Amino acid sequence: MISVPSFAKINLGLNIGSKRPDGFHELRTAYQTLALHDIIRVQVVAGSGIEIRCDDDRVPRDESNTCYRIGRRLLSGLDTSTRRIVIHIEKHLPVQGGMGAASSNAVATMLAMERALGIELAPAEKLRIAAEVGSDLPLFLIGGTVLGVGRGEEVYPLPDLPVTHVVVVTPAIGVSTPKAFARWDELVSRDAALTASGAAGTMNEFSERVFTWLSKSFPQAVEPASGVPAVGGDRAETPLLDLVRAGIENDFERVVFPEYPELREVKELLLRAGAQYASLSGSGSTVYGLFASEAEAKAGAQRMNATAYKAIATTTVTRAEYWKAMRVFPLE
Repeated sequence: MISVPSFAKINLGLNIGSKRPDGFHELRTAYQTLALHDIIRVQVVAGSGIEIRCDDDRVPRDESNTCYRIGRRLLSGLDTSTRRIVIHIEKHLPVQGGMGAASSNAVATMLAMERALGIELAPAEKLRIAAEVGSDLPLFLIGGTVLGVGRGEEVYPLPDLPVTHVVVVTPAIGVSTPKAFARWDELVSRDAALTASGAAGTMNEFSERVFTWLSKSFPQAVEPASGVPAVGGDRAETPLLDLVRAGIENDFERVVFPEYPELREVKELLLRAGAQYASLSGSGSTVYGLFASEAEAKAGAQRMNATAYKAIATTTVTRAEYWKAMRVFPLE
């Protein structure tokens, strides 16, 4: 049996552009992996086919499961007539929460299956398979801070944010991503300021804002180390304030918050609890806040937990930390 952690992600802003001929929307987003994770275990036993095991009844166990789908693609062309792939999903991340859990599970399954079956795919082949299975999958083959374009599947590594403290809240609300996109299209059709041409221009501006914010707030991440701290210890919150000033937002909030006012309330509560920046992740329902220190994040989580909302304090994960933790290892 092979075990691999399956990390969560949040979106540091998400800009929705025009609808493409294939039915998807052009997107710009900055993905960021978090320390929160599921565990994927892959086991090869006698038999044939693929079996999904999970204690969470909300997780599908048929061909609609992304782990199943990516497993089937990896098995294509291999002689597996006497080998059955058993995929165990240990759930800790929310289901349909906007944190990329299903996508991350699938990528972790791919990495574990490579080891379990004694095969090794080329990086380009992994990215191709991941993109075919789902838009959010490729980001988990990079980790850390990642720019996503196209429908989100075209990914580029960004300079890593230093470890940042995060408070995550996932209310028990199911937000349908396809329906959220449909409501966005309705909004665009009513709002001349959000025409396809205008949206495309905004998308380019979004990418520039992300790069400008990173280079301004974290020059140590994009310039050679000089031995001199780029941001003084008394200005630890400046990068988060700069993120707000950069105008990096999630367009989904414009259509999700009116339908689910509870999520708007969570964002407001996080800001009152001390978050320097708060946002919906993906189409929701997870809302997160970024805090200037571990102590402030823990205090913020305690304040949220004193309300009707369960909050978890965690941290961002850099690319190096991500791959160190993603090391595929056999269970003892």
